[in-house]
Amino acid sequence: MIGSLDPDQNERERRLLEEIREQGATPENIRLFRDLILSYYRAHGRDLPWRRTTDPYRILVSEIMLQQTQVERVAVKYREFLERFPDFESLARAPKSEVLLAWQGMGYNRRAIALQKTAQRVVDEYGGRLPADVETLATFPGIGKATASAICAYAFNMPVVYIETNIRRIFIHFFFQDREDVRDDEILPLVEQALDRGSPREWYSALMDYGTVLKKRTANPNRRSASYSRQSRFEGSDRQVRGRILALVLEDGTVTGEEVAARVGEEPGRVRRILIDLTREGFIAESGGTYTCR
Repeated sequence: MIGSLDPDQNERERRLLEEIREQGATPENIRLFRDLILSYYRAHGRDLPWRRTTDPYRILVSEIMLQQTQVERVAVKYREFLERFPDFESLARAPKSEVLLAWQGMGYNRRAIALQKTAQRVVDEYGGRLPADVETLATFPGIGKATASAICAYAFNMPVVYIETNIRRIFIHFFFQDREDVRDDEILPLVEQALDRGSPREWYSALMDYGTVLKKRTANPNRRSASYSRQSRFEGSDRQVRGRILALVLEDGTVTGEEVAARVGEEPGRVRRILIDLTREGFIAESGGTYTCR
């Protein structure tokens, strides 16, 4: 069960933490670390829909969705999104409003726009085939180095080395037990040493699940990362109001600025500012004080 270790795994982790504290990241401790992570995954790994495929399009969709949304919510939306847009071509040619409607409930709507732009580029420039190259993928909209690496690991089983939240959490927990301000460039060599080059797809899936366990069992090790920053409060934020305004425009199709302000119950000046931002960023279009999403 995600969120706990069985007694044997718990004891193995405790002993390994002591060994690493005393001896450091020796080759033997790296091997024991890899064995612990993989044994947990093989006994308790989550059955997630994107783990049942190596189709690059489906992996891409899952990785973009997982950037800033909980796994449980993504699992539901992932299926719905793929039913509506089953491949690069269908997503690339869909009206933007339909893509945003399918994305509703996920938050961070920029990801939907970036995902569609990526699909358009794949269709127009790469014949509908996603490039199996980290550096190339990192140039696509909404895809940074970490997401590009994850796509290459899961879709193409490439032995890439990268850091994201769960990976950072695990390596700080095990290898930087008494440290603050741990830098990513200190973690990366350990990620490379520990990588299971024979099956990077399974290895990174295992790290994701063990990272979820650690998040529920311990004080977040990522707070000791040099790159740690607290997420800003969502309730009452511009981000929340943006989502409500966009949902309203998508639902009605056409709406005036005055109607938006009245129906979202926010101060008109704030609503105008957010409408201007949404228009500038390409989410909606404005004509004579009326807003639409095409």
